[in-house]
Amino acid sequence: MLAEVLQALEPKSGGRYVDGTLGAAGHAMAILEASAPDGWLFGCDRDGAAIEAARERLSKFAGRFELRQTNFSELAECVESQSCDGVLLDLGVSSPQLDIAERGFSFQQDGPLDMRMDRRQPVTASELVNTASAEMLAQVFWELGGEPQSRRLARVLVHERERRAIQTTRQLADVIERVSPRHGKRAHPATRVFQALRIAVNDEIGSLKLGLEAALKILKTRGRLAVITFHSVEDRVVKNFGRARAQDYTFTGGVDVPELRQPRAPELKWISRKAIKPGEAELVENPRSRSAQLRVMERL
Repeated sequence: MLAEVLQALEPKSGGRYVDGTLGAAGHAMAILEASAPDGWLFGCDRDGAAIEAARERLSKFAGRFELRQTNFSELAECVESQSCDGVLLDLGVSSPQLDIAERGFSFQQDGPLDMRMDRRQPVTASELVNTASAEMLAQVFWELGGEPQSRRLARVLVHERERRAIQTTRQLADVIERVSPRHGKRAHPATRVFQALRIAVNDEIGSLKLGLEAALKILKTRGRLAVITFHSVEDRVVKNFGRARAQDYTFTGGVDVPELRQPRAPELKWISRKAIKPGEAELVENPRSRSAQLRVMERL
């Protein structure tokens, strides 16, 4: 969603921008090009390999960017408060991560069941699958993947791991397909489980909540926050954050009772209340973008 991101952030010369999910650095490069000759960008990613690849790709913009391997939840510790004109968070897994079998994100290729975005962290998807209780696995599959057979799959996986540890993507996908045969369906039956495990292993929802707060802190007045989501769980977090920060009142107790509201100045406004979807040309060129949604907010 490159064109949509540029339209949302409106990069300009002298502007300061943040790409909190560098990935292959496509968005970062476009932002630096659009903000020439002296726009500046701070980029970060949890994946050390992504940082090194981005550093090489952005080398022609030397002196105009800073890159760091860190979680975007820590942006407020890396970038000066109220100093940025725009922040981008492009959530989910990147194409390079999906395409490298040894990273263990995809069932399309056999590889170790890893799924760590930051390979310095200790817990892998294999460890989670082989040690978590059936109840915990079912909760992960349902809440983070929307898997309708979450309980059944969890029970089968616990039974399967008693015979031998589940250590590869192919092993896990095969077990899931035995429980829930494909029967000609377009989506592989392991899709939801792989998504849920990746989100759990990397604590993506916790990071997103902290990252949204951090982005708000580093934005200038009229600075914009653009967030690309790929599934309903993270999109709900973004919507709830935007809705709460756009309200001109607050309340306590967990229940919004109109009579008990306390007035306050809203912190941001929606640029578009409806999610922006990829255009047809992008869907043809990049089928993985079919579930992408862009939401844009502006700090007041």
